[in-house]
Amino acid sequence: MSPIKDLLLAYEALNEEGTFSAGDTLAGTVTFTLTKESEVKGLMVKAKGDADVRWSEGSGDSRKTRHDHKRYFKLKEFLIEENGLLLPVGVHIFRFTLQIPLVDMPSSFKGAHGKIVYTLEAKMSRSWRWPIKEKIELNFVSKSFPNLDQVMGSQSGTVDKKMGVFSKGEVQMTANVNTKVCSPGDTLSVVAIIHNSSSKTMRPKFSLHEKTVYRAGSSTKVIEKLLCKMVGENIAQNSEETVSCQLEMPADAIHTLHNCEIISVEHYLKVYLDISFAYDPEVVFPLVIVPSGFVPLQPGEAVGPYPGGAFGAPNYSDFPPPAFATGP
Repeated sequence: MSPIKDLLLAYEALNEEGTFSAGDTLAGTVTFTLTKESEVKGLMVKAKGDADVRWSEGSGDSRKTRHDHKRYFKLKEFLIEENGLLLPVGVHIFRFTLQIPLVDMPSSFKGAHGKIVYTLEAKMSRSWRWPIKEKIELNFVSKSFPNLDQVMGSQSGTVDKKMGVFSKGEVQMTANVNTKVCSPGDTLSVVAIIHNSSSKTMRPKFSLHEKTVYRAGSSTKVIEKLLCKMVGENIAQNSEETVSCQLEMPADAIHTLHNCEIISVEHYLKVYLDISFAYDPEVVFPLVIVPSGFVPLQPGEAVGPYPGGAFGAPNYSDFPPPAFATGP
């Protein structure tokens, strides 16, 4: 029976959400109990961030698996060196501190065909025994949204459509949404002005969409998801109507993911007219979904200090590249 009991790994949260970002410090403890005097050959804490994608295409003999991987960082700290240490009976507590590299890295993500995972792991080695491990996933939130201050504000667009053989006239729609940037749980205000100079009735519709793209080499896998949808009243022929609606971004919506080479997540709002037996005219507005409380730096604002858990967009180019650990 092993004399080592209750290997526990714990870290200190930097905010109420328990999230970490580039430049933050990971501090915590590794705790275990010895029921008899024992030699521990090594105790190590490791933090790393990895992105992976995988999916299959085709069938039978032509079936192929697409896969790619990206490592963002790996850090190690030895709490007991590998030459070993004899420890007495009792409870033992070892503190550790690791600095997450201040480089541009994507947020944690899990999807149908890929994931971005940041982990913290404690590993204890013993002579002639399998190592004991304890692992925790970290909730990493990227603060990198370049040029965000340049896309703040409302959006508008117009579409025209001439009716076809089975109807006469034309339709014009001008749509406006109050923002380009929002957070999960926010409400979007949308207004559409419809000039229906045709012999058709039509119905305005509003929908929020999420588009995830997985990449492996030259291959891509695209997943489209409808987040929410609202339908307005019929617009009578030869009439003009102003239609407004409130669309709530789901509280569990994934943040925009733009800084990963193998996974991206985009969002957009679509305002369109449902016309029977005709191509539906539409206006599409791209949206950027950022963490709640995220505030972009204003032009000329200095970067730093960069406290853990605070939201603000760092200038990663101002900092030297980090020194990464090697090995598995």
